[in-house]
Amino acid sequence: MAEKQTAGRDNLGDFAPKFAELNDDVLFGEVWSREDQLSARDRSLITVASLLTQGVPQLEAHMKIAKQHGVTKDEMVELITHLAFYTGWPKAWSAFGLAKEIYKD
Repeated sequence: MAEKQTAGRDNLGDFAPKFAELNDDVLFGEVWSREDQLSARDRSLITVASLLTQGVPQLEAHMKIAKQHGVTKDEMVELITHLAFYTGWPKAWSAFGLAKEIYKD
């Protein structure tokens, strides 16, 4: 089961409480907990792929979550290599920089 998320409330709870609630309770609560339909590991792969194509800062956090969910270094390298041709070489280079740091151990 997915770990209870509090990043929304921790970072935006005072400023945007409804958004924080939706982030923590709906997205990371209800959606990520539906492991009978799609495992957390698979959700992580999909999420990393989506964020990589967008080139957004949340990619780093989700790569770390993917590693926690069992995505291996080799799988992450393959995901980035595959998407380089669909999303763009510069985004892949940036993603490799993050992955290299996250999977350095």
